[in-house]
Amino acid sequence: MAGADVAEQLRLLRAGTVDCITEDELRDRLAARRPLRVKLGLDPSRPDIHIGHAVVLRKLRQFQELGHTAVLIVGDFTALVGDPSGRSAARPALSKAEADANAATYFEQAQHILLPDRLEIRHNSEWLGEMGIDDVLRLAARSTVARMLERDDFARRYEAGSPISVMELLYPLLQGWDSVMVRADVEVGGADQLFNLLAARGLQEHEGQPAQVVMTMPLLVGIGGGDKMSKSLDNYVGVTEPSAEQFGKLMRIRDELMPEYFELTTGWHPDRVAEVLGEVERAAPADRARLKRLLARTVVDLYHGDGAGGRAEAEFDRVHKEHEAPSDVPDYVIPPEELRQGRIEVARLLALAGLAASNREGRRKIGEGGVYLDDERVTDPSLEVAPEEVDGRLLRLGRRSWARIRAR
Repeated sequence: MAGADVAEQLRLLRAGTVDCITEDELRDRLAARRPLRVKLGLDPSRPDIHIGHAVVLRKLRQFQELGHTAVLIVGDFTALVGDPSGRSAARPALSKAEADANAATYFEQAQHILLPDRLEIRHNSEWLGEMGIDDVLRLAARSTVARMLERDDFARRYEAGSPISVMELLYPLLQGWDSVMVRADVEVGGADQLFNLLAARGLQEHEGQPAQVVMTMPLLVGIGGGDKMSKSLDNYVGVTEPSAEQFGKLMRIRDELMPEYFELTTGWHPDRVAEVLGEVERAAPADRARLKRLLARTVVDLYHGDGAGGRAEAEFDRVHKEHEAPSDVPDYVIPPEELRQGRIEVARLLALAGLAASNREGRRKIGEGGVYLDDERVTDPSLEVAPEEVDGRLLRLGRRSWARIRAR
């Protein structure tokens, strides 16, 4: 896409965004025909990336493809403060070792998305760690408490009488100083980061730099709808998850989420997105499954390479349509110490193999008729078996949970 005219660049870059402050400034900078420095601050509080995190990374990739430089800021110093965005309470700070370990894992996964040859990686401890108390006081003097309380999360906590530390109030200024130090032309982030991103504009102007353009992206809703995608809510699709797992999770998204997912997770050109969204709008209920499969194949191909989506789809059909075992069923070897007089309850096997949370749940699942050894339903909740009787057999709970039992 490098070499695209200004109008086309602007159309591509604005697609799927929430805010652009300001579009005229972005147009002028693109028209200058010089590579822009496009900043993204990375929060190293968690090491794993899901496709919700990838929304902003893919916007950064678009800038790279247009010839611009991505500048990733590892917040290893600001992790000691903790980003209060969207929080109802202060977030526990990380140690330097924890921040570094998380950042290393994050970058390993981000390589699935970003171009390495137009990428600059910086740690904000380079400059924030060198600041003295006089530097911090001068920085703090460039904002007011009233301005900080304009943030929704701070305002809610203040009204509720919840504590807000002075350290938390410094966070937007520290993040803004990062933009000064790397001379950012543009900063991208999630829509919940708007206040922090805007804080940099005033600091840059005070230092004689042009104020950065601020672009925010939507927060992707999780596969079950409602809440934003989050690992803690188990409604996520991980970037490095196995292809079959990614495909299966995407097939579970609610139909009304398909437009959002096509726009934010496929990496498609806006024209292709618009074409498919027209199909989604016109699709009869029976045809929506075909479009959902297209979405799932596309996302799997993005993270596992061309053709991976088709292979994951075939595996999905084999398990869910033909009711065959997955190709990667894990083995479970019966521990000798679990045997009682040479036998073991099937309910205990379910728990040990991770198919049930406890022996009690295992017995309940057997009573409900959802447990099979190969294709033979287990009907007795107290059934005991000898290891040699089940060696090599598939223990199944429902249609999605499997383990191959091994005697040794």
